[in-house]
Parts: sequence; C-alpha cells; structure tokens
Amino acid sequence: MSNVLILAEHENGRVKKSAHELLNIGQKLASQIGGQVEAMVIGQGLNDLIQDLGSFGAKKVYAVENAQLTKYNTVGFAKALAASVEQAKPSIVLVSASPLGKDLLPRVAAKLGSGLANDVTDLKINNGKLLATRPVYSGKALVDVTFNTDLQLASVRPNSFGAGEPQSGQTAQMVPVAVDLGTLPAMMKELVQGKSDRPDLTEAEMIVSGGRSLKSADNFKILFELADVIGASVGASRAAVDSGYAPHDMQVGQTGKVVNPKLYIACGISGAIQHLAGMRNSKVIVAINKDPEAPIFTKADYGIVADLFQAVPLLTTEFKKLLQG
Repeated sequence: MSNVLILAEHENGRVKKSAHELLNIGQKLASQIGGQVEAMVIGQGLNDLIQDLGSFGAKKVYAVENAQLTKYNTVGFAKALAASVEQAKPSIVLVSASPLGKDLLPRVAAKLGSGLANDVTDLKINNGKLLATRPVYSGKALVDVTFNTDLQLASVRPNSFGAGEPQSGQTAQMVPVAVDLGTLPAMMKELVQGKSDRPDLTEAEMIVSGGRSLKSADNFKILFELADVIGASVGASRAAVDSGYAPHDMQVGQTGKVVNPKLYIACGISGAIQHLAGMRNSKVIVAINKDPEAPIFTKADYGIVADLFQAVPLLTTEFKKLLQG
C-alpha cells in the first residue's frame, strides 16, 4: 500500500516532538503517493498517546502493548516494529534519527530486507519513490539516496521538519499488534534520567553552547542564565567536556550529539572540525569569540568578536528587555 508509517517515540507518558515532526512530513509524502500517514507505538498504557497521534494526523495507530517493552530493548523493539510493518504494509517507514532510531532501524531493515537511509535531513518523492538527502563527510557534503526495494526505511534527523499543529476532534483508529517476543537475550534493568529538565540537545530548538574559554564549570552559569531567558538548552564543546567543565551528555560534535536547532549560540568555541560536524546544520549560528580568526566565524551567520564574559550577560539583559516587552 502507498502509506507512510512512523514510529512514535514517547517519554514520561508524552509523545516526543520528533514523532509530531515525522507525522507532518509523513502526511506530505503520503499525499504525493496517494496514501495516508499512520503511526505505531510500543509500550504500556498507550491510549493517551494514540489520541495525541490522531490529533496530529495519524489515521491509524498500530499499538504493541507489552510489559516487556516498557523500556527500550533492541531485539524486542525490532520484532515489534517488523511485525507492525508486516501488518500495516506501508511503502515508507520513518523513524527519528535518535539514539533509539539509529540503533533500531538497521536491524529492522536487515530483518525485512529493505533499503535504508540513515540520518536524513530532507525527503521528497521522485517518480513515485522516496528520495532522501543525508549529510556525509561530517556534514561537508550532501548525497541523495533512492531505493531499489518496495519498502523504504529512513531515520530522520530531529528538527529537520516542522511539527504541525494538533487538530481537535481528529482521531486515529487503534490497531493492536500481537508480537511473539520469545526469549529476549537481554533486558534493560534501569533507565537513569538526566538531571536537567531542559529539552534534549538533539530536539532543542535553541542551544547556547560553551567552550574551554569558559575556564570552569561554575562559569557555565552565565550560559544557563541566557538559556533560561530564551528557553534554550545548554551544550558544550569537546574541549570543555574534556576539561571537566561540563558532563559528556552536553557534548555537541562528531563524538557527542549531532544537533539541528533553529538557533545555535557558540560562546568561546573556536570551531574545531569535530564540533562543526555536530552543529553546522543549525539554521542560524551566532558565534562569540575574542579571536577574529577563529574558524567558527566561517560558519556563523552572525559573529561577535568580544569577551564572552562581557557579551553573554549583555545578551541576557537585552533578551530580557525584549521578551518583557
């Protein structure tokens, strides 16, 4: 069938924004191939999630209710997604290019013998087939990928597409999916949540990020103050993490998290290649650095040659004035 099926990730009883983005681009693709967008969800207590997915455009939601899948499990989730695909028979499957999606989708593609494009940033329909654009060589080039298989799988980088708006009164048909998990070789015993209540860096629309020029972990507070005012998440360069100024889960870059926000403010970051690989696709980049020759300025839309300890508090003050009217 010419339908698009998306995997809806959820956390703490709420559908993640990345799933709403997948529904939005899924609707556009489905309309071009004469189908509809559908979703699948895995876990327990899924009713509220199904209603949410329906309000964002899912016509059907394939639900795998299983106590063994309340926490992520690669083998179990792969069996659940493969079973849903076999039942729904879509032509396109979209999954977020989150850690879960990147881990899960290659196994499902191998299981179903389908083509796969990972970490794509643009999707189109060309001659009835999916045409996926993905960055390569640390984001220095883009390649277009098309498929030779009838079933086409892609993981989509968060923030590549808008999320659309929920429509009141719009509902989805729930379709239960039975899965024989068998004996799973491993189970997750505990999931330790991060201490921050800010959006994860990979899904954040705005990020304030700091480098080794912050000089200490305490000095990151000026970044958090700015982030609090504009509703941003806070990241760090590898140099700052290696220096002990920030934890690894804040690291942006090739060896950290690849981000794709609308606004990225780089404070005291020189612009090493591995850092640029993780943030170069940000929609608007603002760089603050005392060194006018810093490589980060070659990628920045706006550059401020200044001491970050003076410039960042000034930005915080001015944003407060603007947002308070």
